[in-house]
Amino acid sequence: MKKAKNEPRYAEQLRALQIGLTALQRGVIEDGRKVLVIVEGRDAAGKDGTIKRVVEHLSPRETRVVALGPPSDHDRRSWYFQRWVPHLPAAGEIVLFNRSWYNRAGVERVMGFCTDKEYEEFLTTVPMFEQLLEHCGVTLVKYYLDISREEQKKRLTARREDPLKQWKISPIDDQANKRWKAYSKARDAMLARTHSIAAPWTVVRGDDKHQARLALIRDLLTRLGETDSDRYGHPDPNTAFLYDDAAREQGLIAQ
Repeated sequence: MKKAKNEPRYAEQLRALQIGLTALQRGVIEDGRKVLVIVEGRDAAGKDGTIKRVVEHLSPRETRVVALGPPSDHDRRSWYFQRWVPHLPAAGEIVLFNRSWYNRAGVERVMGFCTDKEYEEFLTTVPMFEQLLEHCGVTLVKYYLDISREEQKKRLTARREDPLKQWKISPIDDQANKRWKAYSKARDAMLARTHSIAAPWTVVRGDDKHQARLALIRDLLTRLGETDSDRYGHPDPNTAFLYDDAAREQGLIAQ
């Protein structure tokens, strides 16, 4: 994607947006707000890098990133949402979930790690659970980072060849591109059935990492009340947009 001649460089835009995030956090702390940001998406869609830029200059005392590992035997025998509840934000905190309870609608569904009954129960109950969170004062923002099949394949190959990214490689990655259509079907069902007024999904097109990061942060600032558009700008509607069935038909969501 070519930059316009007068467009500020990525680093300058990112810095301005990160300053906006620090101002936002001051307000969250002063008002005692509980902010939960869920970041989901395709494997290699840029979740880690995006989250890193969001939290880079925020207060570590009032900011947490949660990325849970595989469930234990105890977790599997517990209420499905139970292991995430202890990580929900307290007053004055911003918490980001790098993947979340939506594992059940994605990886677990595609890889057969849950039963059909567990899957259907999740899709039925998660809107109610999220509505309860909103009712109890949690501000919930949900993002889905989407990329094309070709871009995913390129990034996964680069991961395997870069010794500094070995920690990102998992057996699940090997299945991501092979099961592309199954993941697309699972994603489409998840977005359609869990997009609600209380907890809407924002889709972020991530083939261009820089534009995706900027768009997500701009959207987050707008969604959480930092509405100084002259300073921060609005997210590119072709990069970040509220989920709608028509987006798939228009080719805005990778199939």
